Amino acid sequence: MNIKDLSDEVEKISLIYSKKFVIDRDGNWFVLKLQEEMGELIQSYLMMIKQGRHKGKTEEEIKDNFRKEVADVFSHVLLLAKFYKIDLEKEVEEKWLKWKK
Repeated sequence: MNIKDLSDEVEKISLIYSKKFVIDRDGNWFVLKLQEEMGELIQSYLMMIKQGRHKGKTEEEIKDNFRKEVADVFSHVLLLAKFYKIDLEKEVEEKWLKWKK
């Protein structure tokens, strides 16, 4: 699956979520939701490196949660880019992959 197809699939799920919880997905929401997900990622990372409360979770549950939070952040980056019509493949090529040359 390419980034565009993945973005489209994530967008479908986000629309379901926004309708269920009556959320107006404007530019602020996309940025702030990404920030919220980053906070959850950091919290799970701190738990994983034993710098945060484990909240009764096993080590494997903590690692699994960390992987899921990385997926949440990635998905919200895709949503933010889609909302602002950013061609992520092009931007990554120009910003990052130029260093291969």
